[in-house]
Amino acid sequence: MSYLIASLTIAGLHRAISAGLAGLSLASALVLSGGITARAQTQPQPPTEPRPAVEAAPQAVPGFWDPRRRPDRPDMSRLTVIRFLTETDYPPFNFTGPDGNPAGFNVDLARALCDEIKISCTVQMRRFETLVDAITSNRGDAIIASMAVTPALRARLDFTDPYYRAPARFVSRRDAVLPEVRPEYLEGKKVGVIGGTSHEAYLKAMFTDAEIKSYPNDDALRLALRRSEVDFIFGDAISLAFWINGTDSAECCAFSGGPFVESRYFGEGVGIAVRKGNDLLRTSLNWALFRIWEKGRFTDLWLRYFSISPF
Repeated sequence: MSYLIASLTIAGLHRAISAGLAGLSLASALVLSGGITARAQTQPQPPTEPRPAVEAAPQAVPGFWDPRRRPDRPDMSRLTVIRFLTETDYPPFNFTGPDGNPAGFNVDLARALCDEIKISCTVQMRRFETLVDAITSNRGDAIIASMAVTPALRARLDFTDPYYRAPARFVSRRDAVLPEVRPEYLEGKKVGVIGGTSHEAYLKAMFTDAEIKSYPNDDALRLALRRSEVDFIFGDAISLAFWINGTDSAECCAFSGGPFVESRYFGEGVGIAVRKGNDLLRTSLNWALFRIWEKGRFTDLWLRYFSISPF
């Protein structure tokens, strides 16, 4: 079993990166089985008064690799080129660079993998909804586009080991930050969420004593928190991290508590997709992912794009 998250504290190596949040291990954030189980942790007393925002801590870098289980190098002599497909507009993971070429975390990771395998690669950008059909019809070899692994997609594609996870988190106003969020702490609290999402389904299943308020989109949800119409909002931690650190938030808000990663609601993680049965490419990419992580290149790449940790 590969590590779910190896939180790499790199404060000494990367002192310039100081905006990260607490490097909470995802393994302790939530039970990761398919069942609906609340976090089992020590039981701190609920806060009795507003707390200041949590002080920035060393950045946490996600990793799914066990250093004790180094994969064997596959015979890659039959690989001649890898045609990567990626999404058109999902910054900072995928976007069009100033020179008109594909750019972003996923694109740079694809290039690093090709460099490690020592093979020629191409990266083509396509609309996200066309990627699966493109790969199954042999218009590409691998999808690297922040595609969450789900049972439905596993029926059509094979995936590498996960290389990151998109957790869910709560955000509150800065004068009401909680170091930990448990269902009993939000009893009677107003919690905003985008309607019809897995985040809403999770709240309704786990935070039954909270007053859940649904909103149509991110803008409406975040505005509700800025106006104090809700006490918390709950959603995708990666997009929330960029909002918190951006100008649109007007420094109003901060993460409360740690990440939620229950796989039944938030997926198994994000992997690189290949056609069913393409074990040579899948195992080659897994080997290269491990090597990049082992050499510290994955950490460097992550810190280049994420100054504030979604974890």
